[in-house]
Amino acid sequence: MKKREKTQPDREKSLRDKEKRIETLSKISDTIVSGMYLDEILNLIVTVTAQMMGSRICSIMLFDEAKQQLTIKATQSLSEEYRKKPPLKVGQSVSGRVVKERKPITVLDVKREADYMYPEIAKREGLCSMLSVPMMVKDRITGVINTYTSEEHRFTDEEIKVLQSVANQAAVAIENTRLMEEVVATKEALETRKFVEKAKGILMKDLGITEEEAYRRLQRQSMDLRRTMREIAEAVILAYDITGQHEK
Repeated sequence: MKKREKTQPDREKSLRDKEKRIETLSKISDTIVSGMYLDEILNLIVTVTAQMMGSRICSIMLFDEAKQQLTIKATQSLSEEYRKKPPLKVGQSVSGRVVKERKPITVLDVKREADYMYPEIAKREGLCSMLSVPMMVKDRITGVINTYTSEEHRFTDEEIKVLQSVANQAAVAIENTRLMEEVVATKEALETRKFVEKAKGILMKDLGITEEEAYRRLQRQSMDLRRTMREIAEAVILAYDITGQHEK
C-alpha cells in the first residue's frame, strides 16, 4: 500500500507541533537556572507540558526512595479527589511499574486497565489514554510524569520521546532545586548557630549562668513564645546592644 504523502496543512501542523515542543523544552530549561522554588517549578512543568501534549490532565509524582513510594506533587487538575490520591508503592499501578521497570508505559484506556488503581476517579475525571514516563538523573529515579487524554489515543514514538525529554529536564531542574535548598538551609543553620552562640554569651555574662543554662533559657523562650531560636537570640542581642548604647 502506497504511503500517503503529507499535505500542506499536515506539514504546517507538524511544524507548529515541533515549535510548541521546542518552546516547552526551552521553558523547562530556563527553570533549571531560574532560582525558583520546587513547587513553582513543578507547577510550571505540568502546565506547559499539558499545553504541549494537549492533555486532559498532566501530573508529576515524586519518588521517595526511603518509603519506596510515589506521591502526586503537581498537577493542573482542579479536582481535589485527583490531587489527593494516595501514594503508590513501587510496582503498584501504572506509575509504580514505570519506576520499577524504568521505562515509559502507555495505556489505551485506564478505565479498562487491570493494573490501574483508580478507574472510578478516571471515569469521573473523563480520563482515557495515559502515557507515563520516568524522571531520571543518570541512573537515579526522581519520579514520573503522567499525561492523560480524554479520548482513546495511541501515543506515537515521537510523543513518547518528547515527553521523556521533558521528564529528563524536569529531573535535572528538581535535582538542582533540591541542592540549592540544601545550601540555603545549611547557610541558615550556620547563621542561626552564630546568633545563638552570641546570645548565650550575653546571658552567661549578664546572669552569671552556665552555657547549658543559657541555652535552656533561649530554648524555653522559643517554645513559650512560639518563635524560632534565631528570633529569640536576635532579640537578646538587640536588647543588649540598646542597653549598652543607653549606658554609654
